[in-house]
Amino acid sequence: MDNKSSLNAIKQMIGIADVGLLYAKDDYDRERYTAIKKIALDLLVEVTDQPLDKLSNFFLPVKNYPTVKVDVRALVLNNEDQVLLAQESSDKKWTLPGGWADVGYSPKEIAENEVREETGLKVKAIRLLAVYDKQRHPHPPEPFYVYKMVFLCAYVAGNLKPGFDMLGAQWFSLNGLPELSTNRILKEQILSLCTKVRNNDLSVYFD
Repeated sequence: MDNKSSLNAIKQMIGIADVGLLYAKDDYDRERYTAIKKIALDLLVEVTDQPLDKLSNFFLPVKNYPTVKVDVRALVLNNEDQVLLAQESSDKKWTLPGGWADVGYSPKEIAENEVREETGLKVKAIRLLAVYDKQRHPHPPEPFYVYKMVFLCAYVAGNLKPGFDMLGAQWFSLNGLPELSTNRILKEQILSLCTKVRNNDLSVYFD
């Protein structure tokens, strides 16, 4: 079993343990599920090279049924067929504007808000382009199980101005993409989505 398969299996173990702890009816069951979760976290340390205290903070006891996390991204193109990217401060690499889905907002609203907050531009979400199961694509390993939604957005108004937590915001040609934050987006994803838009392909990619 390779590292990616091992990581997915460990995430499943943690999810099973969390569900067990959520619905356990006696101390015996809670003790067993707690032990399973501890074993899974120890294995996660081995696979990800992250310290246990950091990983434990990601997997605190749950009060509701555990589900996947959702990452929402926006694909914005200009009239010169350039794509809008934002530069992350955490790794100094570039990505489609976006982030974790916030409670209280629709996916469409999140895409529009993230573009405005990260690049200074006002956009309008037009349609959903893709829903990726992140684990089925060659992103770097991470503790969470993540679905990624990408919306096509149209420019409405504003000038480029990086958000307070971003290092830059810029238009790039597709044959001149900078180093990408591959934990967030892959080059092949950007290129395939841009091809869908250029070909007026109205289908939605999904895993």
